[in-house]
Amino acid sequence: MSELRTAQRLQLYYWMSLTRAFDDRMVAMWKQGRGVGGTFSQRGHEAVSVGAATALADDDVVAPLHRDLGSYLVRGLSPERVFSNLLGKADGVTRGRDANLHGMGDLSLGIIGFVSHIGLSMPVALGAAMAFQQRNERRAALTFIGDGGSSTGVWHETLNMAAVVAAPLVVIVENNQYAYSTPLNEQMAITDIADRAAGYGMPGIVVDGNDVEAVHHVTSAALDRARGGGGPTLIEAKTMRMLGHAIHDGAEYVPAELLERWKKRDPLAVYRARLTADGVGDDELRWHDDRAKSVVDAAVKHAEAAPLPDPSKLLDGVYAQ
Repeated sequence: MSELRTAQRLQLYYWMSLTRAFDDRMVAMWKQGRGVGGTFSQRGHEAVSVGAATALADDDVVAPLHRDLGSYLVRGLSPERVFSNLLGKADGVTRGRDANLHGMGDLSLGIIGFVSHIGLSMPVALGAAMAFQQRNERRAALTFIGDGGSSTGVWHETLNMAAVVAAPLVVIVENNQYAYSTPLNEQMAITDIADRAAGYGMPGIVVDGNDVEAVHHVTSAALDRARGGGGPTLIEAKTMRMLGHAIHDGAEYVPAELLERWKKRDPLAVYRARLTADGVGDDELRWHDDRAKSVVDAAVKHAEAAPLPDPSKLLDGVYAQ
């Protein structure tokens, strides 16, 4: 495992700071009634989405979920396009068809659009991985799923097939302790979801989902293995969803002491403290924070001023009804 250079570590910090700044603004606006439809907070997931996405090679593809904003941003989806999408504007990723994080994809950036039905991004990512394999391309596909999604049938079918054909696929389970309002111990009798990997004949790895460097290193190794013909890997990133399932959910069902315990392990604060201990100046870290907030300010300003979609173009780019 090669050590990250200071410049690389600062990039990880910036992407997490940008994800957090975006999320904070989004949540605040929706609580003020300035949003369109529902939305999903990323708080607590920044280290997973950023750590994993920064491990991808340019030719790899990723199929993120609704709490993987960091992956979209790292792959080059601009904050302007994402915020415009959230506000249902014409220059959003879905051009006003979905005022949400659902469906956001851009194959020119190697991003497969999120399939809203949980679990169904997995076979799509597997299909991409198998295509790379059949064309003898040294490429890999990465996708995410939650702890709840790991109890669906399509999860099992995808992992089994991926293992049988040794597909270059990496699956990250974002174990954030709750499938909407169902705690982990009420949906499965095991502690580590990664244990399920053995049943398919693939490696299963548990990683601290609040440690961005740990996520980055584990994902890098799994992707290298996949590109080299070693087959799929299942990674379980343990973290905590710090807000409700969506903006309408107050998450009163989550014990306050559990949230307080995880709050002390906030991924951004933990990484900032580590960088400071390693000699990175507070002024430099603050510069990255200020830069992230400025980028978000510009994105919001752009999105609020952007035009609404032309109703006459509703069916443009729609290939099935």
